[in-house]
Amino acid sequence: MAGHSQYANIMHRKGKQDAKRSKMFSKLSKEITVAAKLGAPDPAFNPRLRLAIQAAKAQSMPKDNIERAIKKATGGDAAGYEDVRYEGFGPGGAGIIVEVLTDNRNRAAGDVSAIFTKNGGNLGETGSVSFMFDRLGGVVYKPDAATADAMLEAAIEAGADDVQSSAEGHTVYCALESLNEVAAALEKKFGEAESAKPVWKPKNLVPVSGGAAETLLKLMDALEDSDDVQNLYANFDIAAEEIQRLAGSGA
Repeated sequence: MAGHSQYANIMHRKGKQDAKRSKMFSKLSKEITVAAKLGAPDPAFNPRLRLAIQAAKAQSMPKDNIERAIKKATGGDAAGYEDVRYEGFGPGGAGIIVEVLTDNRNRAAGDVSAIFTKNGGNLGETGSVSFMFDRLGGVVYKPDAATADAMLEAAIEAGADDVQSSAEGHTVYCALESLNEVAAALEKKFGEAESAKPVWKPKNLVPVSGGAAETLLKLMDALEDSDDVQNLYANFDIAAEEIQRLAGSGA
């Protein structure tokens, strides 16, 4: 997700990633618990759990944390969680898809709506934004995992459809139903990926700059801080010089 990877890069440059580590672990734990509750507690027989554990390991989540999250599934901790998708528009006309995992749909809806309103955006109806994205499988590797050419060659051999490589890393896209097979083939060549999961890939990018870009990033930051929000996808594009300006301003 070009827009979201740019956003993540800005946050990294501003030194905010470490401050969010605890919240990130909490979200990873929730996904592991829910995946184990909905399927088998053994990742060998539960693709969603296997991908959740893989994502946690890629973020250096301690093994004890992962095991505790799986054990929670045998209790009532995950009984009330449900997946909900919200769609809305941010400053500059950017389309945003928000995936939440919540035990209180009303609370999540209120929080997401308030965040959009306070940061110059507005929620839309289901389908008002997602038609601008393709639902695909996405496998993400760090930039030093391979050269762009090596990743492309391996992705083609694995049956993937597209690869986007940049300074932030490599994202391999494939048909959703092929995700497990493509991820497994790439893992044999490059080791475990940073993430391997269903994603929303924008069909086109919306250029955003100036004050709209600054407010848009604040919106994305606030959504990411929400406890119920699991994944964010956006179709905005910010020029490199604009990224440098925002990163340097501390906005």
